Amino acid sequence: MAGKTITRADLVDAVARRANLQRADANRLLTRLLEMTQDALVAGDTVKLSRFGNFNVRAKRQRIGRNPKTGEEVPITPRRVVTFRPSQMLREFVEKGGRGRAKS
Repeated sequence: MAGKTITRADLVDAVARRANLQRADANRLLTRLLEMTQDALVAGDTVKLSRFGNFNVRAKRQRIGRNPKTGEEVPITPRRVVTFRPSQMLREFVEKGGRGRAKS
């Protein structure tokens, strides 16, 4: 089953339509929301969106990897990665194919 890619512009249009906002206002709202999320993650905080899921930053240690072409071992540097854990409600919603959406 091939799905459509939802773009930032699609989100802005949907927010503007559903919240009865001008497109520019919806764009500012989405931009600010994403900036706040980024800032929290950079600071090492967890971003919890009720009924949706949690975004966390995880520190990965240095490890040894392998070049798939040559088989040569190469060090992989330590880094921080963003992880997402969906809420139980989101998992159930996706499993049911979107049926039974909770009204808020």
